Amino acid sequence: MAENDSDDHPITPSFPTGRVKKIMKIDKDINKVNAEALHLISCSTDLFLQFLAERSAAVATEKKRKIVKPEHLRTAVKRHLPTSDFLLDSLPAPQSLPVVDGPAAEIRARPAEVKPAPAGTRRIDQIFAKSGKEAAGSIIET
Repeated sequence: MAENDSDDHPITPSFPTGRVKKIMKIDKDINKVNAEALHLISCSTDLFLQFLAERSAAVATEKKRKIVKPEHLRTAVKRHLPTSDFLLDSLPAPQSLPVVDGPAAEIRARPAEVKPAPAGTRRIDQIFAKSGKEAAGSIIET
């Protein structure tokens, strides 16, 4: 019976392990990361994002939309209580701008003000932004 449960192909995470390790080490409590733990966290993250994408797509389909928008993601997170407990505060607030054509369209095109992150935390876009030293080192001379 156990032979039927095992798969011949290994599970490979879709995220680069080096990047995941770098993100994990941002936490000051983490000094070393075990290879198995890194693999499990990468796979878990992959499954979690797949779950969010499926739920958001379902919300978009319910509203008869073809494109998944942040409002659909927010609704999907609200509907799943365990996810909303930790993720809802991190999502951007819904935009409450009226739909108007003309000069008001320019106002909508401007980026919204970004609230500062709580002390001891960073926004997700800051994690993936390259620092000046990394950006200079990534240029390949030919």
